[in-house]
Amino acid sequence: MPILTIMPSGKTIEAAEGSILVDAILAADEPIQLKCNRDAKCESCHVFILEGRKSLAKMGRPESEKLDSMVGVASKSRLACQCILGTENVTVELLGALSG
Repeated sequence: MPILTIMPSGKTIEAAEGSILVDAILAADEPIQLKCNRDAKCESCHVFILEGRKSLAKMGRPESEKLDSMVGVASKSRLACQCILGTENVTVELLGALSG
């Protein structure tokens, strides 16, 4: 099982391979919003993937199109509702007020 590290709190949890990143973050009792029912239609779960980005499932068209329309996006940006965890450890930065 991959280890998920959540910044800025530094909390670490084991997350199941194949689980959705936003669900793992919520299970860790970390503050993240989920406004669009995992449809990549809002930006409330915008996060930066600091480590383990290649282990996540590839970005699909809905996520890519949403990120293209957002302000504050960087090369490390993903929507946590669209990220499926792989086998490698992942470090994610919650963006708080910047996430929508």
